[in-house]
Amino acid sequence: MDDFTILLDTIERILNIRCGQYKEDYIKRRLFSRMNATQTKEYRDYQAIILKDADEREKLKNALTINVTKFFRDPEVFEVVKKDLLTTLLRKRTKIRIWSAGCSSGEEPYSYAIILTEMSFFKKDLDGIVIATDIDREILKRAKEGIYERSSLENLSESQVRRHFTKRDDGKFEVKPHLKEKVRFQNHDLMRGIPAGRNMDIISCRNVTIYFTDEQKASLAQMFYGALAADGFYIMGMSEFLSRNITHLFKSYRPQQKVFVKNLPTGSNPVPSIRGQATEG
Repeated sequence: MDDFTILLDTIERILNIRCGQYKEDYIKRRLFSRMNATQTKEYRDYQAIILKDADEREKLKNALTINVTKFFRDPEVFEVVKKDLLTTLLRKRTKIRIWSAGCSSGEEPYSYAIILTEMSFFKKDLDGIVIATDIDREILKRAKEGIYERSSLENLSESQVRRHFTKRDDGKFEVKPHLKEKVRFQNHDLMRGIPAGRNMDIISCRNVTIYFTDEQKASLAQMFYGALAADGFYIMGMSEFLSRNITHLFKSYRPQQKVFVKNLPTGSNPVPSIRGQATEG
């Protein structure tokens, strides 16, 4: 077993991160970044550091899992969600369930919560909830706190900032309780093949799979297919693509925004589903 493989085994054991879900080039780029920062050149030397240095273990975990994000990242996608997807779904039902998979520090699920809240001003019986999941417990803790720098809010109007956030004494902005109530955060590993819930109306997994292998992407799409309601939508990142061997599971709905709709077998009809209640993690 070579030093690189031994290091990966160590990372999986002590950080509980499945390195196999990422492409090798991605893993090596992130490792080299931390090795440079710690002035190490050999994999075995860096392994020795993370075995004894808790602070470096946390920095490595962040380097491997963190996603750069902001509220309403790719605004045109959220416009489609608001003006098309949700409008279409709300013609058939009032209960809406959105799964934000790989939610990172919470900007995406809170963005969906803002849309649901603002749509409820006009549709009083709208009952919407966002299930927000991530593998990183520390980043989920930050997401639950809902405290952000002003730069994260640059895609929001001033009225939205005033309506949905409280400015703190330190200059940061905290999500108001009415939004926090709409988001349920859970620790969840996408690679285990078990969905966070069933009969979801929208599953949003954006900019999460760009470093996954084709096999991992296909397994993930199959899980999402099973977790969606019969007429549910799957949203990918702008630079992501469906693997060829699972394109039959989804039909392109808004190709520019990477929005797909569940493709039912011939002769099937979308029907209302009995929904289970997700639990908070």
